[in-house]
Amino acid sequence: MAPKVLVVLTSYGQIEGTDHKTGWYLPEFAHPYEVLDNKGVEIVVASPKGGVAPLDQGSVEMFKADPSSSNFYKTKSAVWENTTTIASVLGHSGEYAALFYPGGHGPMFDLATDANSIALINEFVAAGKPVAAVCHGPAVFTNVKLPSGKYLLAGKEATGFSNLEEDQVGMTALMPFSLEDKIKEVGGVYKKAAEPWGELTVVQDGGKLITGQNPSSSKGVGEAIAKAIGV
Repeated sequence: MAPKVLVVLTSYGQIEGTDHKTGWYLPEFAHPYEVLDNKGVEIVVASPKGGVAPLDQGSVEMFKADPSSSNFYKTKSAVWENTTTIASVLGHSGEYAALFYPGGHGPMFDLATDANSIALINEFVAAGKPVAAVCHGPAVFTNVKLPSGKYLLAGKEATGFSNLEEDQVGMTALMPFSLEDKIKEVGGVYKKAAEPWGELTVVQDGGKLITGQNPSSSKGVGEAIAKAIGV
């Protein structure tokens, strides 16, 4: 039977108090999906609210010349328009080989503090299953405390969208917190590529914790998940 990977997308589509629409970021799901789908992995998608998980339309425009993203956008809409709820997959980690969170600014606002998401991550960690995230996705790990009371990221190398990258896209003032700073605050050892937008995937605990810095790191995260689950 094909292994299954559970992907969790944001339900947050517009930054409150502004007209700035957001959501999840196209290549950060498209590239890992392509890697895993090509290896016969089944993808199941959840979100806090279920139903349509809002796609950041800016990412559609930005990556329209990227074949992987463009093809995913044109042919796989059912994947993100019919998501189940996180609550409905709690207690079912045994059915999945790994857990993955794409980024986009949305997760900074909902998934970072979502109690069901935090419980889900703890469930996968306790089961010894890989947990992975890319770009702003690693925000989901920053408030996860293990049963011992220790933060999941404490003492672990991790990456995510950098302060400089956030400044360069003009979004720093709209964010509820700095991802780079938050990773450090909870005891993580923050890593970043030599240059902004450079590719970086950080793998810890023999593949049990996988983080990618930015959109260009998405394929590498997909490949790291594939390696971690043995496909």
